[in-house]
Amino acid sequence: MRVLMAMMVAVLLAGCAGSTMDDARARTPNKTLSSAKADQLVAQCVQFAWQDEAVFGVDAAAYLQPGKGGGYTVYTRAAESFADIKIEPSGTTIHYYAVEDNAVSKRRLAALATCL
Repeated sequence: MRVLMAMMVAVLLAGCAGSTMDDARARTPNKTLSSAKADQLVAQCVQFAWQDEAVFGVDAAAYLQPGKGGGYTVYTRAAESFADIKIEPSGTTIHYYAVEDNAVSKRRLAALATCL
């Protein structure tokens, strides 16, 4: 029963986050970064970095899912911040989006930058 409830919450959360992400993708990313590392390694690192409770406190949730058109998307609760991570011929490209430009979104960008 608990597993079923957890799955339902995850589906609902992904649905809400999806529209927020689509709206954000319609504009220019807050930051575009690149890496020589594989997209999967960067995505896993970002997810792990965003889950650091010492940095983000109780809001240290980060989720990893396949990205639209390939690659990966790492996002926070309600997609307040998210990163689209995709392999390109020149290397891995990371598009970082944040709903608000505040201290938390800047810490998330800094944590992401440690994964490059």
